[in-house]
Amino acid sequence: MAIKKTSKEEILNKAIMLFKTQGFSNTSMANIADECGLIKGSIYHHFKNKYEIGLEALKYISEYFDKNIFSIKDETLLTKEKLEKIVKKTDEYFLNSTGGCLLANLATEVSNQNEEYKAVIVKYFKTWEECLTKILQEKYTKKEAQNLAYEYICTLQGSIIMFNLTNDKAKLLIVGKNLLSKV
Repeated sequence: MAIKKTSKEEILNKAIMLFKTQGFSNTSMANIADECGLIKGSIYHHFKNKYEIGLEALKYISEYFDKNIFSIKDETLLTKEKLEKIVKKTDEYFLNSTGGCLLANLATEVSNQNEEYKAVIVKYFKTWEECLTKILQEKYTKKEAQNLAYEYICTLQGSIIMFNLTNDKAKLLIVGKNLLSKV
């Protein structure tokens, strides 16, 4: 195999796709190298091992959501407009992302065996819930807002699983529409 230059970010993106479609346990360093068009040893210039790639992948996705979705706090927008932006961006991400939610997948597969992974995953879901709660508190009590945010995230995660099984886009999109109907 020809040696080529590949960035750390490219390796992460390829690894994320493999972890989401094959599972973390079923993905080897050789699989990641093949997907990147590299020899296996080349990956070790960027990462010590698969667990480091997994942790960095979790952080990468979490930072993406922090920056592009959870950061929607435009005070000039109405509550419903803020939620519409978050729901739209979230739906777009998962509709265009083969394999579902990396953080939910790894929460199920390996978080009980890896405290570092678990900490990143818990923080991601907590940040998502806090983001929605803050916006929903413009219309609801804090407890009601927390419950709505939690219900949306849990229902959406289940819908992502079903979307991956059935490819039924309409059923995935209904989750956000249901949240928006409450404001």
